Amino acid sequence: MPTEHHPWITTPVTADLLRGALDLERTEHGLLPHRLPARARAQCADGQLALAESQPSGVRLVFRTRATAVELDTLPTKRVYDGAPPRPDGLYDLLVDGRPAGQASVTGGNTLLIDMATGSTEKRPGPAGTARFTRLPGGVKDVEIWLPHNETTELVALRTDAPVEPLPAGDRRVWLHHGSSISHGSDAASPATTWPALAASLGGVELINLGLGGGALLDPFTARALRDTPADLISVKIGINLVNADLMRLRAFGPAVHGFLDTVREGHPAVPLLVVSPVLCPIHEDTPGPSAPDLSRLAEGKLGFRALGDPAERAAGKLTLRVIREELSRLVEQRAAEDPNLRYLDGRALYGEADAAELPLPDRLHPDAAAHRRIGERFAALTFAPGGPFAAGRA
Repeated sequence: MPTEHHPWITTPVTADLLRGALDLERTEHGLLPHRLPARARAQCADGQLALAESQPSGVRLVFRTRATAVELDTLPTKRVYDGAPPRPDGLYDLLVDGRPAGQASVTGGNTLLIDMATGSTEKRPGPAGTARFTRLPGGVKDVEIWLPHNETTELVALRTDAPVEPLPAGDRRVWLHHGSSISHGSDAASPATTWPALAASLGGVELINLGLGGGALLDPFTARALRDTPADLISVKIGINLVNADLMRLRAFGPAVHGFLDTVREGHPAVPLLVVSPVLCPIHEDTPGPSAPDLSRLAEGKLGFRALGDPAERAAGKLTLRVIREELSRLVEQRAAEDPNLRYLDGRALYGEADAAELPLPDRLHPDAAAHRRIGERFAALTFAPGGPFAAGRA
């Protein structure tokens, strides 16, 4: 810990110390990372999307230092579901030279009370807190602090017992990924162990995670965000949220996918682009949406979901996961005839029927920590390995 010979040094948190955010907002408390740019946020009045993009999945502080003690003051906003057990505090993962070196939480913070039955919310203010990491190894090292993937986090102050400097840009490729709450992190154990973070680590790439819980809806402003973000590799995971929200019918789905990919290609005409269909989700394989909270499980103090659609409605164009996979496969095959850098990956290769039997989705929608690890390892093996769409040299 700091002494009179090595007092705390406070370093302003600036853009050159952060990775994984597309925008930074100055607030009365500090700096709020955003995963969608201001223009995109202004074009959508969806409270769910606003919450999701402000949760810093994949966002981390990165710096080089000799410090053996680090403190990060933050103001988190924590979700509390009315009638459900309290959620654990979000975790901050510390990596030193790329290896896990500690975890911390921040107590206090704002509270967002959510009524699952009505969808209403109430925000209650709270105090900032501190994530502390001590007994770091001596000598010069590269430090990463991954922010909680499931808590909106305002960065207030960074303190160390030795100076810090921004980490020089390396030669690692940048992987830009977009998907749903599963890509966001859902029930992963910690921010550095969401499946995209694990896959990025195994693939040796820099992650920008635009996984947006409930927000993978083929929105044009999200496509423009992907278009305008520098990247060497891009993947888009499409499907589950369109069924969850019962947002569109098959007639609209195909043109919407084409439009989304066209926009991405405007900014990245030749970058390897991977379209990933949904992982297995038994309640929606053949049953359309919408999804809704299972109030019977909520009465037991558990979160759960159920499908409200009627399988017979598929004849009228309602979407199911099986329908979406078939259509995505067809569209990618069609486009790939003129786009050799476009590939398709069936999400069931990441999590399929055998996996669901072994590691069932606890709430019927989201994978647990073990399933996140499996999905991340499989994605890395299928995409970053030689011959895969993201293999070294493809950029």
